[in-house]
Amino acid sequence: MQAKTDNHRLLFETELENMINLEHPLVKLAQQIGWATFEEQFGVLYDEGIGRPAKPIRLMVGLQYLKYTFNFSDEQLVYTWIENPYWQYFCGEKYFRHKLPIDPTSMTKWRNRVKDSGLETLLEETIKAGLEMKVIKKADTQKLVVDTTVQEKNITFPTDAKLCFKAREKLVDLASVLGIKLRQTYRRLAKQALVMQSRYAKSRKFGQAKKEQKKLKNFLGRVVRDIENKIGDDLFLRLEFSELLDIAKNIYTQTKNSKNKTYSIHEPDVQCIAKGKAHKKYEFGCKAGFVTTAKNCFVVGAMAFEGNPFDGHTLRKNLSQTKRFLGVEQLGDVYVDEGYKGHDCEDIADVTVVKRGWRKKKRSEKRWLKRRSSIEPTIGHLKQDNRLCRNYLKGIKGDKAYAILSACGYNMRKLLRKFIFALIYWWQIMKDIAKFKIMHQLRTLTLPNLLASAES
Repeated sequence: MQAKTDNHRLLFETELENMINLEHPLVKLAQQIGWATFEEQFGVLYDEGIGRPAKPIRLMVGLQYLKYTFNFSDEQLVYTWIENPYWQYFCGEKYFRHKLPIDPTSMTKWRNRVKDSGLETLLEETIKAGLEMKVIKKADTQKLVVDTTVQEKNITFPTDAKLCFKAREKLVDLASVLGIKLRQTYRRLAKQALVMQSRYAKSRKFGQAKKEQKKLKNFLGRVVRDIENKIGDDLFLRLEFSELLDIAKNIYTQTKNSKNKTYSIHEPDVQCIAKGKAHKKYEFGCKAGFVTTAKNCFVVGAMAFEGNPFDGHTLRKNLSQTKRFLGVEQLGDVYVDEGYKGHDCEDIADVTVVKRGWRKKKRSEKRWLKRRSSIEPTIGHLKQDNRLCRNYLKGIKGDKAYAILSACGYNMRKLLRKFIFALIYWWQIMKDIAKFKIMHQLRTLTLPNLLASAES
């Protein structure tokens, strides 16, 4: 009965095409994206006979594009979607909808389903759209710039005191859930020690702060040993505690100069990366590499890397991905900074390391060498406008997905700007034409014409 009511209601609804401005940039861009490519590639991931009916692939792809183009969280995205008819049209809706398209958690589930290899298709499609719309030309892809940045993870600033406190707290909570009665949990004493350690450190009483930190470390060690004694040879409990115990032991044993340190409990793969910034000595996350066109800064490659590799060791993967996106066998000129020394990528592209003294070179060479720095503001826009500033996705898979989707959002803004400028240009022409007609009419308003019009 409900289905009949809905069909009856749709007879009297107005289609979105009759409600919106068909010259809007999002409407124009929706007509340029090859949605059939996504249906063909992601369709094999669905089975009609299993589970509830899946959401349309175009809807899910469109939501991913909109999220990183306009810098929204998953929750903000779906609530804004029901208010914006242009967003609904972009995602393939025919009629205006008043209900949430999906649960916000479905965004994460869909990303996990298609994986980073599937998300690369989204970036590749923005590159194809850019070539078709002539935002970039084929010749522009022969001059590229590569650089890396730190993709910071959504974690608190790590200190030894906070890590020991958090690890002990997680172990105590898990033991409580599994019904293990510990000899002592140190909840009250650990909280007091953490507060005092922070106060002593703030007032620069480092000796007393170190004593409080030692207390927290002792509390963690006692809880770890107590749990190991209690679980004994129970395979189920050992499996439940294995990951958390390994992290806690690493935190307990690590020192200031230790290698492979743990900086977060829920994100153990986070790396401490020093980039030489005066205002921020260390950043905690992973390294991400981007490839842009030298002329107009269009992103044609984006990739996140595990660990903290040397920049030169990341170049081959970055360029191989770009070569696959562009569908060419050999890339043209690639300009990088001095951090890429020893890249060993001469077989993929003609890589030029821009060093000091480049201003003394010929004008034809200097023109492109100074474009090496054009990628720096691009990375700034990726961080401020396209969510790269702080990575909220979990794990190594989340790192890879976040870098690719941020690049998609940046390219989408480039494509939308093309239509916005075209719309402004068209409006200016119409304004000039109207102004010309008014001026022409004013010139014809002579005294004989006025008398003739008055007699008529």
